[in-house]
Amino acid sequence: MDNNSAKQLWERYVVLNPNVPNHYDAWKFGYTNELADELSNLVLLGTKTATASSYELYEIENEPLPFVGQYNIILDGDDIAKSIVVTTSVEVVPYDEVSAEHAFLEGEGDRSLEYWREVHEAFFTEGLQQMNLIFNSKMLVVCQRFQLVHRSDQL
Repeated sequence: MDNNSAKQLWERYVVLNPNVPNHYDAWKFGYTNELADELSNLVLLGTKTATASSYELYEIENEPLPFVGQYNIILDGDDIAKSIVVTTSVEVVPYDEVSAEHAFLEGEGDRSLEYWREVHEAFFTEGLQQMNLIFNSKMLVVCQRFQLVHRSDQL
């Protein structure tokens, strides 16, 4: 198994933090390896401290929503574990009510709400189309904030 696997990164983290919960989720951002690389790097830089996902896809896939205190291992495009973050807040809001503050915390582009809406409409449209669904401005969005707690390059 690769030295940077999620399991191995988690095991190293638990040695340093023995009181953490016994569960984590590992995932990568976006639909492309390039986007996953870019966004995982923004997390490492401390620029990206939030993300957004389609509420409807959680329902369709029968997946639980993220929750405060949840540990997540962020993977790059090659599924290499880059960091561990802990969820600090979760809010479900209509797409057209996502705040400028949330857009800024996502850390992408010029960090404006206008930029966020432009790229996320395309992102959500693509994801929903894969499930034969259609984007609309009232769709529910899961806005998740997180804190970087460990980098894969830390001992």
